[in-house]
Amino acid sequence: MRFIPWRYVADWKCIGCGDCCRLYSVVINFHEWLRIVKNYGVENTGSDLGKLFIGRRSDGSCAFLNSFANVCQCGLQHMKPRACQLWPFKILREPKFGYPEEATYLFGDSKVFVYADPMCNGLRFGAPTLEFAGSVLKEFVEIAAGLRSNQFKTTSSIWLSQPYYRSIFR
Repeated sequence: MRFIPWRYVADWKCIGCGDCCRLYSVVINFHEWLRIVKNYGVENTGSDLGKLFIGRRSDGSCAFLNSFANVCQCGLQHMKPRACQLWPFKILREPKFGYPEEATYLFGDSKVFVYADPMCNGLRFGAPTLEFAGSVLKEFVEIAAGLRSNQFKTTSSIWLSQPYYRSIFR
């Protein structure tokens, strides 16, 4: 997988395609695993080589991927694991994927390196817009730093009301 520096991304918006939930396994920490198990049962999780992860359906998709009228939505939206909150971005302390100048993001007194997974269909490539650089990306970095848990700009704007959502997918 070749990640690209954030400065090559003009904008990002989740389009609800669900590809991330079909193509990638999500490693979770113990606290996230415990919340999922308490709410949905251990059968919706897995473990391998000392790692915990969200379970997969027989078709390979995430156990919590819901689809209705070709729009996908996360069934864990209210308690989404950090890896899912941050996707398609990687926020790192070191420039692991190269291009340190283009990946550098200044956050307060700190410098982090931000990369994007180009497989995401919600990425638009080019020079970063002011909204993306100053608002969307900032929210991703705040989530990575543990300063924020609620998502506003870093999740799908496609949503269903909670009661309606529960009646369809349960």
